[in-house]
Amino acid sequence: MELTAGNVWVMISAALALFMTPGLGLFYGGMTRAKAALNMIMMSFVSAGIVGVVWVLWGYSMTGGQSILGLFGNPFASFGLANVPASELIKVGFSGTFAIVTVALISGAIADRAKFGAWVLFVPAWITLVYCPLAFMVWGGGLMSAGGAVTAVFGQVIDFAGGTVVEISSGVAAFVLVLILGNRHGFKKDPSHRPHNVPFIMLGAAILWFGWFGFNAGAATTAEQAGLVWVNTLVAPAAAMLSWLLTEKIRHGHPTSLGAASGVVAGLVAITPSCANISPLAAVGLGLVAGAACAIFVDLKYKFGYDDSLDVVGVHFGAGIVGTLSLGFIALPVNGEGGGLLYGGGLQQLIAQTVAVLITIAVSGIGTAVIALAIHKTIGFRVSHENEVAGVDRSEHAESAYEFGEILRGHFHALFQHHTPAAGRAGDARAAHSADAERAKQDSFA
Repeated sequence: MELTAGNVWVMISAALALFMTPGLGLFYGGMTRAKAALNMIMMSFVSAGIVGVVWVLWGYSMTGGQSILGLFGNPFASFGLANVPASELIKVGFSGTFAIVTVALISGAIADRAKFGAWVLFVPAWITLVYCPLAFMVWGGGLMSAGGAVTAVFGQVIDFAGGTVVEISSGVAAFVLVLILGNRHGFKKDPSHRPHNVPFIMLGAAILWFGWFGFNAGAATTAEQAGLVWVNTLVAPAAAMLSWLLTEKIRHGHPTSLGAASGVVAGLVAITPSCANISPLAAVGLGLVAGAACAIFVDLKYKFGYDDSLDVVGVHFGAGIVGTLSLGFIALPVNGEGGGLLYGGGLQQLIAQTVAVLITIAVSGIGTAVIALAIHKTIGFRVSHENEVAGVDRSEHAESAYEFGEILRGHFHALFQHHTPAAGRAGDARAAHSADAERAKQDSFA
């Protein structure tokens, strides 16, 4: 097979899309408490490890090929990528990065309180039972693909890069997990639940924006389409950031760094399904709507009392809905036919998009509930109250993201030893030994 410019672009795009997952880890790690930062980063990294293996073994086979009732592909048809031609391996890698970041997105909703082992079980089960079927239905020849049963009745669904498969499905799954695990200790009351490292958040958002150019434009089939996707992926998050900041200023009096980063992500989510099917001007409008809407959506958790820790539901489900349904209004006509309502295309596209949203909610909601409840009722999905208060970095990984406190304590202890008489130091040593014993007891209990 000749290595064409198109193949090179897909490989570069795949690398960019893979880079989004560690970027997401930094984004989430900065948003959570210091004593849970490593756990959040690890949940993203381990998702890459697990899904990478699953994708080669049976995941890719389930997203295309031999259809089973229009719901998913035969997982054994190309098990281990057997029978997959070498010319298709680039596509295998590119599509695998989508699956990786999708399941990693879910983790932010259950920050501070999930067992790492339970997450390790959840990831392959969710990819197999939820993500792969949805990817097959929308992109692999299933119910919502061209020629599928849903398409034949309601019209062609537009989802270029994953508004349903990636964003809405992960947002719904996040909401289901939040309901099953329950709220964090001190939710709405404990000030320590605020982000501990805003520079991490900004860096993570920058990496996500950078990687999203590959995520969206990697599937472009022409230079013209790639250019449209690239510009829309630039301008929609830019507009969303500005509208989020304006909304914050009006509602709370201050535009924040966290708001800027969240606005960028909201705009990226919203443009994902429509990046190849709307004009740059429409992308500006979509970004403005998505940024303002999600700035309001994220506060709903306080009103309704569900602890979506890092606003996965508010941003990914909220902006995913906005972006997917927007195509019913602003989708460009194809060869002068169809298009959204604003182009005289009628209700057909809006109906198709709405049906796709409803199917995605049902598949992800039911599938996630079955998987999460099975884990929760067996090994348990949530850490103990004591471990949550102490911090999941210590209880789940025996690590800490920051050791400055230990270093400073040792420094001051050395100074104190130097200036204290021997008899006093003996008493201090006994006190220090007792304190160390108490810490060891707490660590073993955790």
